[in-house]
Amino acid sequence: MRILLIEDEVEMAAVLRTALSRHGYVVDWVANIDDARVALRDPGLRVVLLDRRLPDGDGLILLPVVAALPDPPSVIVLTARGQIDERVAGLDAGAEDYLVKPFKLEELLARLRVVTRRRATGMGQRLVLGALSFDPAHREAQVDGLPLPLPRRELALLELLLRRANRMVLREAIEAAVFGFDDAPVSNTLDSHVSRLRRRLAESGAGVTIHALRGVGYMAKAE
Repeated sequence: MRILLIEDEVEMAAVLRTALSRHGYVVDWVANIDDARVALRDPGLRVVLLDRRLPDGDGLILLPVVAALPDPPSVIVLTARGQIDERVAGLDAGAEDYLVKPFKLEELLARLRVVTRRRATGMGQRLVLGALSFDPAHREAQVDGLPLPLPRRELALLELLLRRANRMVLREAIEAAVFGFDDAPVSNTLDSHVSRLRRRLAESGAGVTIHALRGVGYMAKAE
């Protein structure tokens, strides 16, 4: 899942990106409101982690921008501004959650799971195809109830293919969901990830195959 982190403290941003990446998230980072306006146009984003004290203004002014997007990501405010009236202002402005610094990583991960479950409402929280299942909130794949460990990009790839099972998913849509700003894929990078995911699915007995339409995209189907 793609996350946009809007945070001007470089050390904080580096720590969060590293920690969240270890838990299967793809994290992009910008440090100010102007760059955030551009980054928010990316259709692959699912969650925004938003600081309020940014060098060019209060991060809350981005919430109407988020709300106007065709598929708006969830917003969790991460800030040192923790007075009750400030929290109320953030939630009233459209944030789904408000977390005051300093906070524990475990609490942020729990809140990410909550907003992920909210997004999954109406779409079925657990994605199932063949013997394979995927839990979006906990970023976990299983085959016949047994864990299927996958690297974060393969997890993101698997989630997208399962959400659109039996339908062709365009390469552009996959690349937007799987790769961040800093690791744009070269021509065969996506194909390599698909190849590795295919092999893991076959070795685990998932009962799922990934079909390719050369140069167009991929589709997951039950065997």
